[in-house]
Amino acid sequence: MEVVVLTGMSGAGKSMALNYLEDMGYFCIDNLPPQLLPELIKAYTHQRTGGEEPSEINRFAFGIDIRSTSLDELIPNLEKISDMGVTYRIIYLEATDQVLINRYKQTRRNHPLAQKHGLSKAIQVERGRLEILRGMASDVIDTTSLPPADLRDKLYEMFSSTDRDERMTILIQSFGFKYGIPADCDCVIDVRFIPNPYYLPELRPLSGLDKPIADYVLGFEETNEYMSRQEGIFEYTIPYYIREGKVRLTIGVGCTGGRHRSVALAEDLAARLRDNNLRVLVDHRDIGKDPRQAKRLEAEAE
Repeated sequence: MEVVVLTGMSGAGKSMALNYLEDMGYFCIDNLPPQLLPELIKAYTHQRTGGEEPSEINRFAFGIDIRSTSLDELIPNLEKISDMGVTYRIIYLEATDQVLINRYKQTRRNHPLAQKHGLSKAIQVERGRLEILRGMASDVIDTTSLPPADLRDKLYEMFSSTDRDERMTILIQSFGFKYGIPADCDCVIDVRFIPNPYYLPELRPLSGLDKPIADYVLGFEETNEYMSRQEGIFEYTIPYYIREGKVRLTIGVGCTGGRHRSVALAEDLAARLRDNNLRVLVDHRDIGKDPRQAKRLEAEAE
């Protein structure tokens, strides 16, 4: 289990950082009362080790800051987590006083301590109260001159669990044009120019997941040339999608019925992009819409 405690100055970017961690697969809770922290961890630990069905959640990020009325209870409750055998990491975000003042003026938000003080004084008071947490932090991130994209990249560098680039999830979805283009596609690849195995009686009952179909579709020189060019396009453009903050890219691969060519080539494109250390998912939307294929899948399941 991985636990991250995100804290720091109000206006330093904690909410934005939590959003980025959530995109990375963390279960995030903002402004959590510290006394609830051990109980929440205990509940998930029990679920993973007890008789209940294990939870898939094993990465947590908690936003705790000056808004927590019982902030003084944070340290003893962190000690309780350690006693449970769970390690945690404190990330502290800060910025200069003037930058924090400018951000509050731009957003027209109230500082949590500004009810009793002016903005400058509130920032000074908050900095003093949080000094002990800053000293306990595993990492201190100064966002004074850090654009949001750079903060995102820094967090991904710190918390990426694999050698893959986890800043973006790529979904490759095969489909049939006769059923309509998926509404959420960012890019559409039309492979209807490739000879259709549907017209070969021995291949018609199969799908693009079967080796004979893949061998047939990829047996044409134009197929391999086309897929190589598509791979090159995505290798070039994906870093720029990531730079612009896109966290999910959906690529549609379409043929007439969504059962033969598009399925085989969606799998081929996924293999090519996975070779580039990208997180890739594959979905075959229309593979089971043909009655014969549906019966075949049902028989295999039995």
